Amino acid sequence: MIPVIMSGGSGTRLWPLSRKHKPKQFIALFGENTMFQETLNRLNGIGGMQAPIIVCNNDHRFMVAEQLHELEINSANIILEPIGRNTAPALAISALQAQAAGEDPILLVLAADHVIDNIPAFHQAIATAKTQAEEGLLVTFGIVPTSPNTGYGYIQAEEKNITSRVKRFVEKPDLATATQYVDSGSYYWNSGMFMFKASTLITELEKHAPDILASSREALSKGVKDLDFIRLDADAFTACRSESIDYAIMEQTNKAVVVPLDAAWNDVGSWSSLWECAEQDIDNNVLKGDVMIDDVQNSYIHSEHRLVSVLGLNNIVVVETADAVMVASKENAQNVKNIVNRLVTDQREEAENHRLCYRPWGHYDSIDTGDRFQVKRITVNPGASLSLQMHHHRAEHWIVVTGTAEVTRDDKVMLVSENESTYIPVGTKHRLHNPGRVLLEMIEVQSGSYLGEDDIIRFEDNYSRADS
Repeated sequence: MIPVIMSGGSGTRLWPLSRKHKPKQFIALFGENTMFQETLNRLNGIGGMQAPIIVCNNDHRFMVAEQLHELEINSANIILEPIGRNTAPALAISALQAQAAGEDPILLVLAADHVIDNIPAFHQAIATAKTQAEEGLLVTFGIVPTSPNTGYGYIQAEEKNITSRVKRFVEKPDLATATQYVDSGSYYWNSGMFMFKASTLITELEKHAPDILASSREALSKGVKDLDFIRLDADAFTACRSESIDYAIMEQTNKAVVVPLDAAWNDVGSWSSLWECAEQDIDNNVLKGDVMIDDVQNSYIHSEHRLVSVLGLNNIVVVETADAVMVASKENAQNVKNIVNRLVTDQREEAENHRLCYRPWGHYDSIDTGDRFQVKRITVNPGASLSLQMHHHRAEHWIVVTGTAEVTRDDKVMLVSENESTYIPVGTKHRLHNPGRVLLEMIEVQSGSYLGEDDIIRFEDNYSRADS
């Protein structure tokens, strides 16, 4: 069995914690591990599990690789999508890649951003689904509903409370219809999790969506292996029809079965659901970070950088990050998407990036900025290097705080130690490398007429970024 982890979402419903370039699946919302890592960890103890296939956005590739490395998973296939094309093409490519070794494994398809608290029940459902998948059926996991939720699609089963043939899939209903569904006992929430043989999926794609299969096969065959990544051919993948696996296959096939899953599942699709999943205090509050409250109930309050104090309020969400604060009633917190849309329209940086930006070599924090200057705190991992680069519009001063920096400046290479500094003039080719075994921390002061991240010409890069 090969787990296929779908990790391409943007998670904007949890803004400002979750943003385009670091969405919720890569954030530790409930403990030390991220949701992506917990998705993999909850598979521990299942026999016969092979290295995973990860399908992700190209922009997230280094976060995926680093978080896999933290789990000591070093043999995954990381498939990079140049553009979002929904789940049918992603799973078609995963099935084709899984067969590349001449085998026909079972694929367990999971989202990277779900919470499942009852692990034994989850493992039992996987064992049940495996029996069905081995018989050539397409299995979907139906969540036993706990309420008439209007935010999920539903699956109608032919039989109640047991593994059953799927009668139909239905779209998100209104409240009255959802209530009827839940009361009937024949409907499940559509989890978006599946299991099937690779060959079964490919056969059904040939029958019901041959164009998607053909485009996916071309995108994979013309793709290239790059470091730990499989880069799909951009032209072939972009030409592929965007379609979900539900529409393309599951609603068309006569081989769909549903396995009931009652395992304390949540897709954490809103601030309210995050509050529901987290551990609450005696007043039903969830408090994260440096928070001080008085006479507050039923609220989610999250602080990342400074003291947040809340007094005399009920049923609210407060989220503080380095560059944004969001305050909402819990009932209306799902409308945060309206704020995100306005940020995108206004081309605000807060829509896509956190102040702390991750790179394959480490990360940087934009501490301060003005009309002609910007100050960053830069952290470079041991052995890592920034690209050999040049800027047309800015000069840079580097001050080493911790560790030792190997600095390339045109044809000169030198070591800069703690409490020492160097200067990079405009137009100078330069590179920063950490030759040591500890983190390199430094302060960078940029000055010039333009300080945008796009003022960079890369001549060499260890991480195969596109403009090198």
